[in-house]
Amino acid sequence: MNKFAITVILLVGIFGVAISQSLFIVSETERAIVLQLGEPVRGISDPGLHFKLPFIQNVTFLEKRILSYDAARASAYTSDNKNIVLENFTRWRIKDTPKDTLEFYKTLRTVSRAQAALGDIINAEMHVVVGRYTLTEIITTKRQEIMRKVIEEANKKSSEYGVEVVDVRIKRADLPDANQQAVFERMRAERVRLATQYRSEGREEERVIKSTAELERTRLLSEARNKAQVIMGEGDAEAIRIFAEALSTSPEFYEFSRSLEAYKKSLKENTRLLLPLGSEYLKHFN
Repeated sequence: MNKFAITVILLVGIFGVAISQSLFIVSETERAIVLQLGEPVRGISDPGLHFKLPFIQNVTFLEKRILSYDAARASAYTSDNKNIVLENFTRWRIKDTPKDTLEFYKTLRTVSRAQAALGDIINAEMHVVVGRYTLTEIITTKRQEIMRKVIEEANKKSSEYGVEVVDVRIKRADLPDANQQAVFERMRAERVRLATQYRSEGREEERVIKSTAELERTRLLSEARNKAQVIMGEGDAEAIRIFAEALSTSPEFYEFSRSLEAYKKSLKENTRLLLPLGSEYLKHFN
């Protein structure tokens, strides 16, 4: 093999090595930092094939996906001066732009250092925000509002690191052991007070309902009796009218009808009557 062939082979080999050292791939889940002699010079957030200077530049990769970590338990004081122990977790990520990726590497470099810095920021903001609310509000109605404010304030301070806080959640909110029993007793006393109040209000409502129902019952009965008396009076008047009309029309038939009614009421089975001869009572049997 002559010198020319050897030279060509060497050049091709050197070119191949140079190309392999110049190309690198960034996946969908990664960001890349191009380092030149150990110093970050370029951040890459777009996936695909990228170029760098061979031999003097190298590449390090960072996570693009959302990361999470659990913070250590920490105590804080509420606005009503209650000591509360909080346990929270945070979801965060490196911001999208190449500038933010480069800023992250310059200031924090690693995920572990980033989580340590975020932990300090979020704990500090948690102390500040929690101090604006009462213990009852933190435990019951204001938790979402507290988290929103913590996220807003944490993002203001973490933006200089190229980091975004996506979410913060309180996993647990406990009282120190020394205070739990006293708080539980106060909560129990408050529930007993409310139960007593509700029972009293219920009994008062019961009395009102019963009184109203009794009054309505009395009114309805009175109206019914008055109406019945009116109807009975009208019936008696109609009966008297009919009797008077019958009497005036046929006195003999009316007298006969009344006698039959009297016989029906007085002459039962095995009834014996002792009457004088010619008694008016038996004249219709003649």
